[in-house]
Amino acid sequence: MNYRHAFHAGNFADVLKHAVLCALLRRLQLRPKPLSYVETHAGAGAFWLDGPEARRSGEAADGILRLARLQPASPALATYLDLVRGLPGNEQGIRIYPGSPLVAARLLGAQDRLVLSELVPDEAAGLRRLFRGDARVAVHCRDGWEALGALLPPTPKRGLLLIDPPYEAPDDLERVVAGLVLARQRWPVGVLAAWYPVKDRRALRPFERALDRAELGPGGVLRAEVAVRPDDNPGSLNGSGMLLVAPPWGVADDLRALLEETWGALRQPGAPPPRLEWLRPPA
Repeated sequence: MNYRHAFHAGNFADVLKHAVLCALLRRLQLRPKPLSYVETHAGAGAFWLDGPEARRSGEAADGILRLARLQPASPALATYLDLVRGLPGNEQGIRIYPGSPLVAARLLGAQDRLVLSELVPDEAAGLRRLFRGDARVAVHCRDGWEALGALLPPTPKRGLLLIDPPYEAPDDLERVVAGLVLARQRWPVGVLAAWYPVKDRRALRPFERALDRAELGPGGVLRAEVAVRPDDNPGSLNGSGMLLVAPPWGVADDLRALLEETWGALRQPGAPPPRLEWLRPPA
């Protein structure tokens, strides 16, 4: 595996993924019952924006470092930015950027549980160091696709699954659909989320057709997507999206404001407007 997220930490795609994650967890926490957070491709959990990898790419400058200037109206986006700004080490500016495991851990309570899977040994070791002493967190050094069969359903049974592969393999979009179907079979009450990249939108059509055929239960499938550049160039990452299966009630309203503010702050000339649409309405 060649992908190392440290080069891309805090870019516009991270911003969308983690802000949507905050919106989902805020809604799930409205009910005072324990939650499980499960992630299949967890990564190292935290990244230094002044480290050599992030400085070499410079991607955070057009992501979190630009967005952090906002005082957003969206409560979900405000939660995300407050979380990033409030990390130890960020008192004088944002130097540390959280991966999704750390975002979830900062929002979840003492009664909740995190189950994290990461295949790369160095990254899994980084997760264990990050959460040393946190009894809520279990880290598994294993293939994330296999983890869907082995680690679901979790305890507690309420909660959220995030599928976020590196998209190095040509069939990763197909595996996302298959993973969502398997997760729904094994965890019927869970909220499911999957991040995906947008390069040339035409390349997503087989993915969308596969989603349309997939057996994903009665809770609906919601798409939230932001492109910061025109989405017709297959040679670059132009946008990204989150697929939400059986999302919590009300989260679509939360995301509408979040997407508009994020897009308004990060878009470049020619970027299409954000998308928020039910690919399959709740039954």
